[in-house]
Amino acid sequence: MTRDYIVRPMRQEDLTAVSDIDALCFEEPWPPRSFAYELTTTYSVCLVAEGGDKQILGAIVVWVIVDEAHIATIAVHPDHQNQGVGAVLLAEGLIRAAERGAVMSMLEVRVSNQPALALYYRFGYHLVGVREKYYQNNNEDALLLNLDQIDSDRLRNLIALKSV
Repeated sequence: MTRDYIVRPMRQEDLTAVSDIDALCFEEPWPPRSFAYELTTTYSVCLVAEGGDKQILGAIVVWVIVDEAHIATIAVHPDHQNQGVGAVLLAEGLIRAAERGAVMSMLEVRVSNQPALALYYRFGYHLVGVREKYYQNNNEDALLLNLDQIDSDRLRNLIALKSV
């Protein structure tokens, strides 16, 4: 089975679709101007998954801080979830962060976000802490997860095999 989408750098013209997806996926979406700002920084990896019909299926923003890839946000349109889009976005984001010098990764995720947790654990992230009452809308805790080593070759193979 071949993928019917590509992963490419986010562009200005993608911002409305990216913001719309973010709002569909999160109770506390990023303000639209935040995505625009990320496109102007030197430390951000901003990618989208684009369908053959040019529709944006999902997006990821990764902050590369010294040797760390911080997954700032990742979202996939609800119509395209559970199809591997998020896994490919995560793998591509980590690969591109590694190309910029990142050797490890970290992120925060809602305790209740079981689909995201399953994805991160599949990638080798592990629990290192809890940020209590991290989310302002409902005081939900965030789990702090680390990936100790970004293995770009493994990630490329996972993408190629569609086993992510």
